[in-house]
Amino acid sequence: MVSYLTVLEKGNWEQVIEKSRFIALVFPVKTPDEINQALEQARQLYPNARHYVYAYRLYKGKLERSTDDGEPQGTGGRPVLDVLQFRELWDVLVVVIRYFGGILLGTGGLTRAYGGTARQLLDQLEVSRLVPHTIYEVESGYNWYETLKYQYRLKNWVTGNEEFSATVKVEVFIREEERQKFEEWLTDFTQREVTFQEKGNIMRAEPARPRF
Repeated sequence: MVSYLTVLEKGNWEQVIEKSRFIALVFPVKTPDEINQALEQARQLYPNARHYVYAYRLYKGKLERSTDDGEPQGTGGRPVLDVLQFRELWDVLVVVIRYFGGILLGTGGLTRAYGGTARQLLDQLEVSRLVPHTIYEVESGYNWYETLKYQYRLKNWVTGNEEFSATVKVEVFIREEERQKFEEWLTDFTQREVTFQEKGNIMRAEPARPRF
């Protein structure tokens, strides 16, 4: 598993160019079904538009596609896809809707309008990096609970679910490259008084500076 950049929230941005209204929408998506649902939502939010141009990239299977939806070939979806590729974004769908204003923009004008509207939208949004983490379940006595929680915070290790019974079980999310460091530290620090086991893997979001 490797990390990748994405957008985790919906957003919108619009502008008017030569009397045509261009509205860009972004949706976080992971499957073709989610893409279809998002496209239907876009059509319901902005009905009766002349064009619903879109592009998407799905990390699983490295799928990417764009469509011009009636605009001259390569003037709509391709510029939007270019923006997603340049910014190295995955699991994102961008739809740019056009309400035609009566003035033809030409192929160059359309390319700048669709690509520029998508770019302006993404400029407003926070980009996150999804990073693979191993989920550890750490089991200890109550005497270790507060000490370990404090140490996790110092080392920027995030915790999850906690279970309190005869012992305390705490989930700890560790980046894959820190697994050995975490295991060795925990063993040495507690002098083997606590136990741990891997419970699986998860992609966790971390803030990332977008590439412009």
